[in-house]
Amino acid sequence: MKALIMTLGTRGDVQPFVALARALDAAGHEAVVCAPHRFADFVTGSGVTFAGVDDGPMRQLDTPAEAGDAFQGGVRMRLRQIREMPSMFDQVLADSWQVAARGAGEGADLVVHNGQILAGQHVAEALGIPAVLGLPLPMYVPTREFPWPGQSLPFGLPGWLNRATFGGMRLPASIFGRVIDRWRRNTLGLPPRSGRHNPMVRPDGGPAPVLHAHSPSVLPQPRDWPDGAEVTGYWLLPAQPQLPADVEQFLTAGPAPLFAGFGSMTGLDREARTTAVVEAAALTGNRLVMATGWGGLDAGTANAAAADRGVELLVLGDVDYQTLFPRITAIVHHGGAGTTGAAFAAGRPQVVCPFVADQPFWGRVAQARGVAPAPLSQRKLTGRALAARIAEACAPTAMAAAAGLGDRVARERGLDRAVALVERAVEACR
Repeated sequence: MKALIMTLGTRGDVQPFVALARALDAAGHEAVVCAPHRFADFVTGSGVTFAGVDDGPMRQLDTPAEAGDAFQGGVRMRLRQIREMPSMFDQVLADSWQVAARGAGEGADLVVHNGQILAGQHVAEALGIPAVLGLPLPMYVPTREFPWPGQSLPFGLPGWLNRATFGGMRLPASIFGRVIDRWRRNTLGLPPRSGRHNPMVRPDGGPAPVLHAHSPSVLPQPRDWPDGAEVTGYWLLPAQPQLPADVEQFLTAGPAPLFAGFGSMTGLDREARTTAVVEAAALTGNRLVMATGWGGLDAGTANAAAADRGVELLVLGDVDYQTLFPRITAIVHHGGAGTTGAAFAAGRPQVVCPFVADQPFWGRVAQARGVAPAPLSQRKLTGRALAARIAEACAPTAMAAAAGLGDRVARERGLDRAVALVERAVEACR
């Protein structure tokens, strides 16, 4: 079996699919990851075949000013994004078909895609092969048990209202429908059909498989989901055997430190955000490991603030969270699905400081599991506010809850389950 795995987004939207590709390869299959060009080194460095597509809307994250507009812009900026975003996908769609029809994905028996790349189910339809929707978070399948993760919505809503909030997933079709239909007609030679913009619907009208790459111990599978929608457990890459020498030296030189990192998030006020994190470490008497990521935290500001406040600090670029996090006392992060999953798996308490999208959702999930205090919005992030949240996270009850949850997550076999379900999807179409 050859699987073409298509994904678009930040590192957290790509890494689970790299793990799935490795698992498929290990099971005797062939997997190709199709993702934005900027992830070529990461994918190939993980031992997986890579096929690139245009970076498209990812370019909005390339400078702090652009990212600040993308993440924190007001109504006018949102309306501008809605106008400009469709044209950013023209080349993404063209490249996706090139990869599938004449590139590294040629001859695929199945497409696994994350929905955000927009091309997945249409490429599969044109090739006459099945498509499987793979998701790091439960964005598509409606449920009465929790609200749509795509916006900051409160938990505890009535069941009917929770289910209604998933109407937010109709927005992509209204924004991108014309671009996709033109590409379907002119490039793929496909006619319009009912449900074509819904990746949960097969061309014949039946339900497409939807695999959710999160832990059922963290967020149990809703009882009202239809057949074919499944929570598999996390899709995690193997932990690195050791940390870089400077990281190892810092960790062994004193008590377990805090970790702070905001992943691919960036934007405005990063100096103030960085100063607040260092101040919180000083107020709680903690050493600090800081990951600057794509620019959400600033190394120069951090070093100056740490010197002023007497905080022992190590600033990192890229590091393997699965190896690092078990040796951290508490994890301060943005609430991305990938970072949150690594923190749950490590069995360490968390403080979630969300920016946008699904991040407040995961912050509330962490709070509901007893492993984190209430999320602290980036707009309310100060040193004192963060210090108070860190103190809550380091309380014995949160520490014990996090350790217990980590033990349960460690016993799950998410990749094994995902591989079995992908194999089943191919067999069902033979």
